[in-house]
Parts: sequence; structure tokens; C-alpha cells
Amino acid sequence: MLNIVIFGAPGSGKGTQSERLIREFGLDHISTGDVLRKEIKEGSALGKTASEYIDKGQLLPDELIAEVLAKVLDEKEGSNGVIFDGFPRTIPQAIALKKILNKRATDVTVLINLHVAEEELIKRLLERGRISGRSDDNLDTIKSRLDVYHKQTLPLADYYIEEGKHVLIAGEGTVDEIFDRIKKALAELNN
Repeated sequence: MLNIVIFGAPGSGKGTQSERLIREFGLDHISTGDVLRKEIKEGSALGKTASEYIDKGQLLPDELIAEVLAKVLDEKEGSNGVIFDGFPRTIPQAIALKKILNKRATDVTVLINLHVAEEELIKRLLERGRISGRSDDNLDTIKSRLDVYHKQTLPLADYYIEEGKHVLIAGEGTVDEIFDRIKKALAELNN
């Protein structure tokens, strides 16, 4: 089973590269952002709670995300593997994910860390907000999200380095160039 954590700052291309990995390797995709946006749109209790955090550019509590993730994973039973997009974002979440996966006799195979310069991230996110109308893609919220990423999420890379499961990928260039780098890194894992 190939379980990939796709990792990087907001705007680093996680969603775009996830789509490619799904097609190439027949993986299921779990985007906590997509799950939460669906809950928000439906006006569920989880959606209302999530909205309060998201509107401020903050991360949701770990126990809330872990509960959602376990439910979604159970729906994907029998899959070739999963791409985790947007989870884990903190070391406690990584530990929770390990426990959730170990209970299902599997583990994270690799964390793919898409690295993109900060100026490029801001440019990409402002453009995405202009095109999609996403309310969280405005300059103030972007800066808040990037600050949260640097303080709370970036240390997660060290956790996976210690686990021997971290791969750094240059996240600038064409979508095809970035995907080729990812495929090459995955092929090297199997050797």
C-alpha cells in the first residue's frame, strides 16, 4: 500500500500534484480541506466549527481532524493507497495518523515536501483567489496562513526526516517538471 503525505505551504501545488499521483498510481485522495469545505457548505456542526477556525487562518484542533480522517479512511478500505493532502499539519497530528494507520495494518510510506519560495506562494494564492473566488485567498489571510505554516506545520518535516520518510521536491517549474521530480523520487524509494 502506497500512503503519501503531500506537504508544503499553502499554494505549493499539493492539490495539483495529488491529482497526478492519483491517476498515475490509482490512489485515493483524502483532502481534509475538501472534506471540511463540504461540511461547511452543508452547514453541519463540524462545518460551523471548522469555519470559525478557517476564517481566521487557524488550524483546527487535532482531535477534530483525526476523527474526520478515521471515518474517511474506513470508507477507503481495500484501496491501493492514499494521498493525504492537508493532514497531518503538526507533529501531534502525524502521531495520530500513525496510530490510525497502524490500527489498519499500514503506515505512511513517504512525505513529499513541495518547496516553493514565499513570494511565489503569495502570487499563486492571490491568483487562485481571483479566479476561484475563495474567500480565504486574500492577502491578510494568506499571510496569516503562511505564518501558521512556518510556526506550526513546517516542523513536521523534521518528524518525517527522523522517520526516514521525507523527500524534498522543488515545487517551482511546470506542473510536468514537478511531477517528473516526484515520480523519480518515488522510483528511488522502491530501489
